[in-house]
This record gives sequence, C-alpha cells and structure tokens, in this order.
Amino acid sequence: MDSTLRKTLEDSIRNIPDYPKPGIMFRDITTMLGNARAFRRAVDELVHPFIGMGITQVAGIEARGFILGGAMAHQLSCGFIPVRKKGKLPHDKVTIAYSLEYGIDEMEVHTDAVTKGEKVLLVDDLIATGGTAEAAVKLLHKIGADVVAACFVVDLPDLGGAKKIKALGVPVRTLIEYEGD
Repeated sequence: MDSTLRKTLEDSIRNIPDYPKPGIMFRDITTMLGNARAFRRAVDELVHPFIGMGITQVAGIEARGFILGGAMAHQLSCGFIPVRKKGKLPHDKVTIAYSLEYGIDEMEVHTDAVTKGEKVLLVDDLIATGGTAEAAVKLLHKIGADVVAACFVVDLPDLGGAKKIKALGVPVRTLIEYEGD
C-alpha cells in the first residue's frame, strides 16, 4: 500500500481504548467517514481492483458496510444488497446464525437479492475474528451469489478473520492492518 494512503487512513481512524470492554482497542471509522478526502480514498482503493469485472451487486454488512457499500455500488454502477441483523428486512428472507465472542447472533438477506451466479462484492469496515463476514459469505452463497471478494478498510490479522474468508475461497482486500489487536 502506498504510504500516503496509509497515513491518510491512520490519521482519520479514531482509536478508542477499552471499548466495548477492557483490553480492546476499538478502531472507529466514523471519523474517516467524516473526512471527505479519507472517505473518498478508502472507497476508491476498495473499488479499484474490481472495475470492469462485471460486479452486479455490492453487499454491505450492517451498519458501516452500508455506508461503504453504497458508495462502492455507486462507483461500480451496480446494485446494493443490505446484509441485516435479524428482524430488519420486510420481505421473504434467508437467515443464518453465527457465533460472536459473547454469544450467537443472526443476519439475513432477501431471498430475491440476487439471481443465481451474480457477481457480488462483500464489504464491511473491519475484519477481526471473521465470524460476521464468514456468515455473510455463506448467506450470499445460499441465495446463489458468486462472492468475488470481501473488502474491508481495516484488518486485525492477529485475530485470523481474513484467513477464514480466504478458506471459503473468497479473496480478501484490506487497506490497513493493525497488529496485536
């Protein structure tokens, strides 16, 4: 990654110690989203490798993935799929349960979000342990999507999430890594 991009992102991401619990360093991208230059650079860098690949949908994981995903879908001139927490979608949906550090949660997508074989790009703000992203990939596969890649602004490689996604046969693109988180 070019050093100016890294500096732009590092300077725009707020670090919040001991959130949501002691010992965790929370990487808050809301400050990056509020910085027009950093937000634009992040979206451009996430999208760039996929221009001309025939991506038909960008799927964003609730909630920050919605913001990034909407901007990416706009740049790729394609549709957007919200991957929501259970109970938030109004039409026929497919649900998957997944494990979190503190329990089990569920997410869902509409059954008609894609037609079989559509090329989908998955996006969220950060990949840590990978449980949410792994569930989202499996959910998209369940409705027939070809998940071309998963994109994240931040990777916490010591937690192994990107490896989980790659093990599903989905390439991972990240812009910045923080070791030791």
